[in-house]
Amino acid sequence: MQKNLSEKELKKLAPEIRSKIIEILEKAGSGHCAGPLGAVEIYLSLYFGGILNYDPHHPDWPERDRVVVSNGHYAPLLYIILAYAGFFAKKELETLREIDSPLQGHPHRLSLPGIETSSGPVGEGLSQAVGMALAAKMDKKKYQVYCLMGDGEQQCGNTWEAVMLAGKHKLDNLTAIIDRNNIQIDGFTENVMPLEPLKEKYESFNWKVLEVDGHNISEIISALKAARSIFVKPVVIIAHTIPGKGVNFMEWEYLWHGKVPNSKQAEEALRQLRRMKGKINSELD
Repeated sequence: MQKNLSEKELKKLAPEIRSKIIEILEKAGSGHCAGPLGAVEIYLSLYFGGILNYDPHHPDWPERDRVVVSNGHYAPLLYIILAYAGFFAKKELETLREIDSPLQGHPHRLSLPGIETSSGPVGEGLSQAVGMALAAKMDKKKYQVYCLMGDGEQQCGNTWEAVMLAGKHKLDNLTAIIDRNNIQIDGFTENVMPLEPLKEKYESFNWKVLEVDGHNISEIISALKAARSIFVKPVVIIAHTIPGKGVNFMEWEYLWHGKVPNSKQAEEALRQLRRMKGKINSELD
């Protein structure tokens, strides 16, 4: 079944996951850095923090919780997490974006176990997640549905159609998680198309809103557990993160949304992440 790690183990694992993101993206030569680096603690908490029900040996287990990754450009992080969870061999991570590799630039549902939906164009995932949650209600199933989203896709009209529908049907088996890193491909969200007040917008559509530090594993896990105990409303967790977390020349720099480091930049990024790992280990041991 699923792997459950302690908060201490999760904190120690985070720099390793970030390093792996850099390694496979540098080798691939294309992809997205800033978002995946910033969302590591969110994915670790969800998959390894005692939240999700899943079985990597039986990925289609009917009672599994569903995870919809709406922002498909976070694929490198998703693939790494699925490999560490045991859905497929870690050595396959080295084939990211290669011809005929199942690890496509954006997730494809039929290519890898553990992927619930194909994603690419942002703004579609919440609609898919709402459909799954509504189907679970109709079929009287107890599985939970989680939708991982970016903040840029909060600018999409079909996102808000899904928000309204979830509120109407009181889908308390649905939890959305927004990576609020404040950047998108063209700049900062509040310059491109302001989102605030984001919390109040969701509340006006009958959602329960929780806000967390997206790098604080304890806060994230507590919010995910709280979401399971909230009834009659869907839940959205707004996780405030730093894009490019752990690599100083990538942090808060929106231009790293959709590009990868060259060999020299990757070497420096990995050096910084090794230093971060050492610091975390010394603090926790």
